[in-house]
Amino acid sequence: SSTMSFSEAEVQSARGAWEKIYVDAEDNGTAVLVRMFTEHPDTKSYFTHFKGMDSAEEMKQSDQVRGHGKKVFTAINDMVQHLDNSEAFLGIVNPLGKKHATQLKVDPKNFRIICDIILQLMEEKFGGDCKASFEKVTNEICTHLNNTYKEAGW
Repeated sequence: SSTMSFSEAEVQSARGAWEKIYVDAEDNGTAVLVRMFTEHPDTKSYFTHFKGMDSAEEMKQSDQVRGHGKKVFTAINDMVQHLDNSEAFLGIVNPLGKKHATQLKVDPKNFRIICDIILQLMEEKFGGDCKASFEKVTNEICTHLNNTYKEAGW
């Protein structure tokens, strides 16, 4: 369905959890991507300029990896600000999904991978409660991105 069902309490705790990791958006966004590229090397194939990078250290230093990590976190941050407004939330998710489906041709399973790594990082840094508060958000993001892919004929 296109409507989201977050209670006010869920919205508040999700935002609180997200703020902790978003404070260091570039570093944490980079850490998420580096982990994804390291644990799922096939994901590097979408980024022509990351292909030659094999060491995590090299990726961490890359302006392109850092820039994209920050971009991912900024997009999620925009979504988190609109958890209580389905229309605004979908106004961010839909164009993003469409672009990744039609122009970038990124396999949608990669969104789940990124979301799972964000949850892992939250748990490692801030504990299980933090992760639990954000889990529903990542499910919502992935569900809506997947819907956009279906509409785009993926």
